[in-house]
Amino acid sequence: MDTKQIITTEIKIPNKDLETLKNCFPQYFDKNGNFDFEKFKNYLTEKEINFSAESYGLEWLGKSYARLLASDPATTLLKADEAHNGKPENQHAENLLIKGDNLEVLKHLANAYYEKVKMIYIDPPYNTGNDGFVYNDDRKYTVEELQNLLGIDEEKAKRILSFTQSKSNSHSAWLTFMYPRLYIARQLLREDGVIFVSIDDNEVAQLRLLMDDIFGEENFVANAIVISNRGGRDYGGIARQHDYILIYSRSNDYEINLIDEAEKKFQYTDEIGGFNLVELRNRNIKFNNKNRPNLFYPFYVNPNNPDKFGLLEVSMEPLDGYIEVYPVISQGVQTVWRWGKDKAAQNINKVIFGKKKQDGGFMIVQKYRKTEKMQRSILDDKEFVNERGTEYIKKLFKEVYFDYPKSISLIKRTIELGANEDSTILDFFAGSGTTGDAVMQLNAEDGGNRKFILVQLPEPIDPKKNKTAYDFVQKELKAEPTIFEITKERLIRAAKKINSELDSKIDTLKKELPTDETKDEIEKLERLKKQNAFKIFETMPIWEDYDFEAEQFDPSQTLFDAGKLTEEDLKALLTTWKTYDGIPLTQDLESIDLDGYTAHYGNSKLYLMHKGFTTEHLKALLVKTDTDKHFEPRTVIAFGYHFESARLRELAENLKSYNNRKKTDIEFVVRY
Repeated sequence: MDTKQIITTEIKIPNKDLETLKNCFPQYFDKNGNFDFEKFKNYLTEKEINFSAESYGLEWLGKSYARLLASDPATTLLKADEAHNGKPENQHAENLLIKGDNLEVLKHLANAYYEKVKMIYIDPPYNTGNDGFVYNDDRKYTVEELQNLLGIDEEKAKRILSFTQSKSNSHSAWLTFMYPRLYIARQLLREDGVIFVSIDDNEVAQLRLLMDDIFGEENFVANAIVISNRGGRDYGGIARQHDYILIYSRSNDYEINLIDEAEKKFQYTDEIGGFNLVELRNRNIKFNNKNRPNLFYPFYVNPNNPDKFGLLEVSMEPLDGYIEVYPVISQGVQTVWRWGKDKAAQNINKVIFGKKKQDGGFMIVQKYRKTEKMQRSILDDKEFVNERGTEYIKKLFKEVYFDYPKSISLIKRTIELGANEDSTILDFFAGSGTTGDAVMQLNAEDGGNRKFILVQLPEPIDPKKNKTAYDFVQKELKAEPTIFEITKERLIRAAKKINSELDSKIDTLKKELPTDETKDEIEKLERLKKQNAFKIFETMPIWEDYDFEAEQFDPSQTLFDAGKLTEEDLKALLTTWKTYDGIPLTQDLESIDLDGYTAHYGNSKLYLMHKGFTTEHLKALLVKTDTDKHFEPRTVIAFGYHFESARLRELAENLKSYNNRKKTDIEFVVRY
């Protein structure tokens, strides 16, 4: 058995695109793993794939450095807030609040939450010159290191280091800050996922090009305008009333939800109720007969005997006198239907019909009864203005501790548009925690099971600029005065408020005569209360002397002293590793007793973290694997510093023998 060695300081985001390239085109990689692009380009040319001679994109000083930051290993570990997470109400929570630099946190989440997030909403710094944004970077590269890593000349390396180390707020600095965060965020989105980014005039032009660069211009959905200040901000010659929300999708396999329009009036009424007629054809030319062939098929329309609405009988099979109808060609693209054949067959002549067009041709229409409409690109509801966010914070805290919090109604609307009732929503610029609050409120309103992941930097509160907030956190919360503490407290207070309202509903139901319906409703409300809990994790620096290069690593020669590690340190290492291995932070590992040695198990992975592993413990491991049908480790991971070389060899050899004997494939990994 080949024993893998993995080093904690090499935790990076997964490069799935590179893996796909290696799997599909292994012949274009040399023995050192380098990709021969010219050879690959010649292959594509032979297949009559043309390369554009012209290109258009966003370039800035620091772009190559921003790409480096996106692929750089994490420099931290993740640890749990055991005091908070250990409370009974939080032990099984599925929501997350994570304290730390969001770039580091995103790197930690990249494996466990790869393509798991349905929607991202962020409200990043706008770089107004007054919002406090400056580029801070604690990575210490020399000019020579940057030259080698990025393949740039000395002069450019010096210029990049100059602005990354000078607290700049230039456009280049802002783009360098945003690029790696958005790049990793894209990896977390599901194929049908969407991202909403709030921004104002200062960086909207740069952000649009940056999003095109990362998500693809073809995945642009909308640039919505939000009327955030109805009176306008009186400066700069024009009183600005609006901000923007840029919306992009991960791929073309997305759908923006409709919004409810309770007072909607319909054009027609039949025995069932009101309805409008809408084409069954999908008007979005991104969907066509090439990428959705299952949605391209004919209907057959009887041109005679229209009913009082002008609707004609339709068949899925050709009949005498019936006219064949396909979706039309639009803008040179063969469009498709919105429904597949099976769904159409179930609704034919009930919901879908034929209708004659003014040009004498025929189309297929649907009786549309939903009281919903598409969101307009200008969000001008008076509840969306920033003032509403301030009012809400004041009601929750009795004071305003946070500048310009977003309206909770606005964030609820974005979630209604971009997520479903069981979606995971990510916000890695959490601020006052509006996104988490909005998720809890929506669940309470519609019975949904949405989950949130919030990330917030423990940014110090300046006592000179915001003494009220500083004193509140320090004196009332008894915590270090940072924005994170306000985020946390808001979520706690919001959950308490929502749960109090749910309790009132439960009390009312209990006073009624007990029925199956009231019992089910009470159970649902109790479930909704539990959904408002959250777990807290935070980043911590990797220990001193633990930073070494993977290719030079030799555990027998490293200066790091593993003996100084505490139980809390080992727990942080285990949390970091399990997340790297794809296990969600909210999932606890099971403690496994191996004849007195405690191992940790989850998702077919077994972690051996402590000292003192003996031959007897190894025997217990193999016996349990043999006899316990619920215990099926496919990977055994040992913390190398806590194992003697002889014991590691014994583990590797016995697992190899077990694999051969039982025809299994248990992998053995040693980590440092």
